[in-house]
Amino acid sequence: MRLVFAGTPEPAVPSLAALLESPRHEVVAVVTRPDAPSGRGRTLRRSPIGALADEAGVPVLTPHRPSDPAFLAALRELRPDCCPVVAYGALVPRAALDVPVHGWVNLHFSLLPAWRGAAPVQAALRHGDDLTGATTFLLEEGLDTGPVFGVVTEAVRADDTAGALLHRLAEYGAALLAATLDGIADGSISPRPQPAEGVSHAPKVTVAGARVEWTALPVAIDRLVRSVTPEPGAWTTFRDERLGLGPVQQAADAPELKPGELHAEKRRVLVGTGGAPLLLGEVRPVGKRAMPAPDWARGVRIEPGELLR
Repeated sequence: MRLVFAGTPEPAVPSLAALLESPRHEVVAVVTRPDAPSGRGRTLRRSPIGALADEAGVPVLTPHRPSDPAFLAALRELRPDCCPVVAYGALVPRAALDVPVHGWVNLHFSLLPAWRGAAPVQAALRHGDDLTGATTFLLEEGLDTGPVFGVVTEAVRADDTAGALLHRLAEYGAALLAATLDGIADGSISPRPQPAEGVSHAPKVTVAGARVEWTALPVAIDRLVRSVTPEPGAWTTFRDERLGLGPVQQAADAPELKPGELHAEKRRVLVGTGGAPLLLGEVRPVGKRAMPAPDWARGVRIEPGELLR
């Protein structure tokens, strides 16, 4: 089939790479978000999907909105049979949905109808799901509501961060997306409506939502930190300055500490919670690189009773 692939961030790269290598399909163009300022110099940088398309010699379309008339005209001229989409980052309007013969097929990183929305992997970790996966479905104007072609499941590991889990799902999902498009091409699969039960939503995670509340139970803090690692990154404050946090661990033989209270030893730093204390892993002070918590503690010379807030 003639494909126009839509996607933007790194997790979409395995899917585009798989389709570029497929002997059954031709990627005639890629749609991605416009180049965005990046780094201290704020220089414009191509999205990971745009960069891969450039490397492969595939034309790249970067509309500010997929409803732009010029983009819709270009899409019609490309005459796609299907438009696979992975984490594109913008809602696709009806005028664009109607262009390809077989519609737009979305790869979503959850077991729909669970965790519809922008941050399904983060939501699965934060809520302690034991099982997650990826789903291919026919895109509609509703938010991740379309009928499903196929799924792949993946166990959530006790130490998974959002980055690690999303990396696995991106790889497994790429194979699922390729198989789905193969099935559409030969007519061997058709989509089935999503169940009405089990619907949940996963809105985008904000920086404010990644702040740790030390009065929470240890399991909730652990899940929160892992769910926002690496982006947007968990954080707290120390001496009125923001302190980034890496994954935490359960602590053995810990003293009794009140929520947020720090206790520094030679090889570990503990912090109190609404339950048992936790062991800090890496921390990132403002303007500095991430470092082991004991190294940070030696540098700042934690006073007895000082708190993370």
